Amino acid sequence: MPACLYSFRPFLCLPRHDISSLFIPIGRRKPNQTKNLSFSPFSLTNPYTGNPIFQPRTTSLTLSRRPRIANLISGPLSWKMDRLDGPARLMIVSDLDHTMVDHHDPENTSLLRFNALWESLYRHDSLLVFSTGRSPTLYKQLRNEKPMLTPDITITSVGTEITYGDSMVPDQGWVNVLNQKWDRNVVLEETAKLPQLKFQSETEQRPHKVSFYVEKGHAQDVISSLSDRFEKRGLHVKIIYSGGIDLDILPQGAGKGQALAYLLKKFKEGGKPPINTLVCGDSGNDAELFSIPDVYGVMVSNAQEELLQWHAEHAKENTKIIHASNRCAAGIIEAIGHFGLGPNTSPRDSSDILVSKLDNSNPSHEVVKFYITYERWRRAEAEKSDLLIQSLKHICHPTGIAVHPSGVEHSLHECIDTFGPHYGDKQGKQFRVWLDRVFTSQIGSTSWLVKFDKWELTDDGRHCSLTTILLNSEPGNPGAFSLLHVHQTWLEGFAARCQNDWIF
Repeated sequence: MPACLYSFRPFLCLPRHDISSLFIPIGRRKPNQTKNLSFSPFSLTNPYTGNPIFQPRTTSLTLSRRPRIANLISGPLSWKMDRLDGPARLMIVSDLDHTMVDHHDPENTSLLRFNALWESLYRHDSLLVFSTGRSPTLYKQLRNEKPMLTPDITITSVGTEITYGDSMVPDQGWVNVLNQKWDRNVVLEETAKLPQLKFQSETEQRPHKVSFYVEKGHAQDVISSLSDRFEKRGLHVKIIYSGGIDLDILPQGAGKGQALAYLLKKFKEGGKPPINTLVCGDSGNDAELFSIPDVYGVMVSNAQEELLQWHAEHAKENTKIIHASNRCAAGIIEAIGHFGLGPNTSPRDSSDILVSKLDNSNPSHEVVKFYITYERWRRAEAEKSDLLIQSLKHICHPTGIAVHPSGVEHSLHECIDTFGPHYGDKQGKQFRVWLDRVFTSQIGSTSWLVKFDKWELTDDGRHCSLTTILLNSEPGNPGAFSLLHVHQTWLEGFAARCQNDWIF
């Protein structure tokens, strides 16, 4: 049988005797057209060797209707905390504002460098945790403004809320811990007696956090007065002052440090404690993170005086904590290398990205590189040359197919030809591309499926497609991959206004 590519037939369930009709050839058809052809379950083949690259492992498969091809190809990514088979190779626990996110960098350069590093080399076996003083509302607002990744775990509201995955499922066990010896009404009564305290916005008032603004000159007296008042009322609370303006009142058992300790204990009890943990921060409310035993820590170069002073007084001799020479996410990347926690060269660090190679290249790394090249071409940051276009064609199989989010299908080589004239069309404009939630599944001895969310930030806003790429490794050339099939569907609410502008 000649080598070709296949999509799934739109059946809801296939009994055993219909498994052979699972695949049908992809042709130049309209989005909802299908053809009733039958092949053996081995009919998805390696175009290099003719060997099968996918064999159904079940006798009953649940499939979605076109144009959303079956879950194997495009559906939403499941997000489970047990997605790792063993302990995380590295768990990064990072503050957001002025740590992971640099608000003085309109191009988001260091954040995008970290994104590319994480998705290409760490996502598959490590955990990313965001620990922020922001409430869930302001955290989501930041994610809509910046090219941020989806963390495995989110700690919000200064360590008073722990949630999991993109849907932010709350940890009820942590809620029960914080309910002990906490009375929000008493906090409101006592703080109302101090006129120096000004309430922060309603979104920042949470079940286990009451937040105020207080001028730096009044902060010490206010904290001392509140401590005495709460002690007399028999209330166990924690008062955190950070940023020279923000004052948060939490249960005694709350805070970024206690939330991390709770998670580490939970992982240990589950038999999967992270092999290494790196905490990252810039302000006073991050100090607790650095107090957790056996973690590595990085204070980014732009860390505030309050955190540096805490370090000088409490952790100056701790060689596992460094003050980075780089700002924000670049400082985090620096710390990964300093402590030897893993590779810290981002795919974005290479000027000639298509020829850069890892000792042990992987499909995720190749896909991330491909889209960085795409971004640089359109921003005119790559050399305009026929050689680069030919290099892109070389990594796309001649019979490869791309399914645009609109449902239109073209050959991969046609897409590369279309891509060429777009050189520099985003120069001087807002245009950034990043991949999120990159997951790779090996479906054959030389074949992989890579699933991810592909984002573009443009002058028209943020756009996203759920993307699946089928790749093959080239025989006799380990680490070299060929793109066989690209399938994209719009993430609901994030379709591009001008769909012709979305090439890959």
